[in-house]
Amino acid sequence: MPPIRPDDGVFDELAALVTESRNPRTERIDRVPIEEALRAMSAEDATVAEAVAREIPQIARLVEHAVAALRAGGRIVYVGAGTSGRLGVLDAAECPPTFGTDPSRVVGLIAGGDGAIRRSVEGAEDDEEAGRRAIDDVAASAKDLVVGLAASRRTPFVVAALARARERGAATALVTCAPRDTVRIPVDVAVCPVVGPEAIMGSTRLKAGTAQKMVLNMLTTAAMIRLGKVYRNMMVDLRASSRKLRERSVRTLMIVTGLDRDRAAAVLARAGGSVKVAIVMERRGVEADEAVRLIDAADGFVGRALGEEDA
Repeated sequence: MPPIRPDDGVFDELAALVTESRNPRTERIDRVPIEEALRAMSAEDATVAEAVAREIPQIARLVEHAVAALRAGGRIVYVGAGTSGRLGVLDAAECPPTFGTDPSRVVGLIAGGDGAIRRSVEGAEDDEEAGRRAIDDVAASAKDLVVGLAASRRTPFVVAALARARERGAATALVTCAPRDTVRIPVDVAVCPVVGPEAIMGSTRLKAGTAQKMVLNMLTTAAMIRLGKVYRNMMVDLRASSRKLRERSVRTLMIVTGLDRDRAAAVLARAGGSVKVAIVMERRGVEADEAVRLIDAADGFVGRALGEEDA
């Protein structure tokens, strides 16, 4: 990799980034006792939630795009490098067990390929052609929402991927910790939780990574709520792929219906393991086929299938 020279533009660009600036509150972090260093880091972390909260109107817009894409049979496609890319892969991986989604509906793309999930691939974030190719490889289309994840807003792999996604007609968004007025990338939605300089200069796996994780949590959770995958505040489309999730399914049914554990387990078995179907079966006094019909007629919302007025 050629060295970065002050006259190639990158040096000055990086120097101007909030995420690359030095934090005056932690300048002595290497000179203080461990507990004091940890308290300094914790104090910095405590500012992240407020920065994310300020972006809720933009996150809400992003959720609407995500819901539209999923309802149209499209996907949420995350694209990022380094920590940002891993967070996208993580969020995508967590949707199937949590919400019962097909793994193809929320997809994470990371610079350097799947190997970069476990081991850093230096220089991959600068490969613009790889960013464009990644979008072509997943055949992004007008049905999809492509979400770029770039703490600094300038990651070449991500910027090129977003440009290619727009060319292919996809809706696009950027989640970055740079101020909105510095974002020059044409996207439909920019979510910009500005968390300020990191405790360790430029280490965006810290506050910036936390902010991005919070935004992604809100994005997919709110989108799945809007798609009927949550009843009250309980997961009812979860995929019971482990003992813990099987037990959670039984417990959810017990809470909603008042059944004891053995009876709840029996109803859940008759429902083919579907918490949604089991709830409607028990509450409406019907068998599985009729419960499925009621849920389908309610667009997947359990509350509507139960005839609840506020659903």
